[in-house]
Order: sequence, then structure tokens, then C-alpha cells
Amino acid sequence: MKALITGITGFAGSHLGEYLLSRGDTEVYGSYRLRSRMDHIEHLLPHIRLAECELKDPHSVNEMIREIRPDFIFHLAAQSFVPTSWNSPTDTMTNNTVGQINIFEAVRKFDIDCKIQIACSSEEYGMVYPEETPIKETNPLRPLSPYAVSKVAQDYLGYQYYHSYGLKIIRTRTFNHTGPRRGESFVTSNFAKQIAQIELGTKPSMIYVGNLQAKRDFTDVRDVVKAYWAALEKGDPGEVYNISSGEACTIHEMLQTLLSFSEVKIELKVDPERLRPSDVEILLGDCTKFRDKTGWKPVIAFEQTMEDLLNYWREQLRN
Repeated sequence: MKALITGITGFAGSHLGEYLLSRGDTEVYGSYRLRSRMDHIEHLLPHIRLAECELKDPHSVNEMIREIRPDFIFHLAAQSFVPTSWNSPTDTMTNNTVGQINIFEAVRKFDIDCKIQIACSSEEYGMVYPEETPIKETNPLRPLSPYAVSKVAQDYLGYQYYHSYGLKIIRTRTFNHTGPRRGESFVTSNFAKQIAQIELGTKPSMIYVGNLQAKRDFTDVRDVVKAYWAALEKGDPGEVYNISSGEACTIHEMLQTLLSFSEVKIELKVDPERLRPSDVEILLGDCTKFRDKTGWKPVIAFEQTMEDLLNYWREQLRN
């Protein structure tokens, strides 16, 4: 079987590449751009095949799909950082919708019989009221950022192309996921890096924070990529599935968990730049539908994820 991962050089993409290779039954292909960082996948390069592709360019996408003719497509490539979407809403909408349309059209053009997983987001739910948690797939979508709106567009494009053209598209709305190699702009990784810097003495004993009261449902990325495989292996085309742990904690509680693995004493300082124009106060997912369909469930404890993330930054900063 041939599996194509768009965005393989990224956080989730690199972990998915590792998982697919570990299965031993899949040829792994990945798309990248010339400016993509390759450090996440250096250890994978002898075992995967890469295709240079600008997803916003339909000709480039057509050539990639025509040459690979994948059995599975995991569409992970996106502008995925919420704060960036406030500064660059047009680029976020363009990157996250046009590239996906080009993939769909290429699959149609070359009549590729493949399954496609679209990595959507819990941010689509946006304004969630306390009585609506844990959040089911049927909950209204009330997006609160340009990023979230772009993910709603991706989500509904997947729905539309399934019904209009019969493409075998499965949408997954993944809640917060983290772990080793998480980009430092994301809150869990940012805090872990700051703690590692304080331990090394390269940074004052102060951690800059944003909204610490927001509640998030965290799952380890190594569990999430197994869910992506399960979605294509056992999920129904046309359907949408939540992927989550089913437990939520505040950002403050997450930070305290990280600090429990360190002996540093720190002071917290609110950085206005880390506060968003509007923030989602709680994201707690109900993945019963997905669990019942596939049998998937997360197995890595949140504390283990946090310890592994902190150790990742300790190693990065020492090298």
C-alpha cells in the first residue's frame, strides 16, 4: 500500500511517518516545500520517498498525485497556529483551503481510488457553552478565529466532495495534541522550552504566559497518529469523528504538571502578546463515536507526554 502524508516534515506528519513505517505494510510518501525544515524527519529519510510540492499550485499537486497514485492520503499540511491566523488571515484561509481543493481535484482527474483523511480541528467548535461539554460531533460550529474558520471550510469541503463526487473522505476533528517535536510556538512546548532554558541558566526564572484558565483536552501525538490510521482503516467515508482523550485541564494545571518534573522555582508573568482577541474557554471532546467505530483509545498518560516533551527540549538545548 502507498500512503501519502502531506506535511510530513511537521509535528504530526513526522510521527505519522514513524508509525506507518513501524507497521511494515506501507510505502510512505511525503510532500514538502523547499523552505520546509527537515530536522523532524532526518531519521526517516532513508525509509521514505519525498515529493517536492507546493499544494497551492494545482500543476504541482497534479504531478505528485499522478506519479504516486496513493492508496491513502493523510492531509495534514496546514497553517496550524491560531495566533498566526489573526496576523495573516488571508494566508491562513488560502493555505488551508486551496491546497486541499487541489488534492481533491487531482484525485478526481486521475481517477485515484484512495481514502483521504482530512485533519480538521476542535477549534471549529469555538464558542462552546458549559452544558455542551463534552463536545459531540453534532455540536454547533461557532469558530472564534480565522484558523478555526479555515478548518470549518476544510471540513465542509470534505463533506461536499464526498457527496458530490463520491471521494472516500473521512474527517477527523482532533482536539489538542502534543508531545516530542511539538513546535515551540504552541503552549505546551513553549512552556517546556522555557523550563529547560531556566534549568540551563540561559533564561531568568520567569515564564511568560497567556490565558491560564482556558481548559483543553490533550492527547499524545503518538496516540493521535494511530487514530488517523484507524480512521482510514475502519472509519466510514463521509463521516466526521472527534479524536480526544475525554479529559480536560486548565493551561495552569498543564504548566504545573511540567514543573513537577523540574526543581526550578519560577515566577509567572502575563505577556499581552500571548492573549488572543477572542479565546475558546473550554475544549473537552467526546470521542465515543470514533471509539465505538474503530476501537481506538489513547494509551499514553498525560504526565508521560509532558515528561517526554520536557526531556525533548532538554536534549535539543544541550545539542
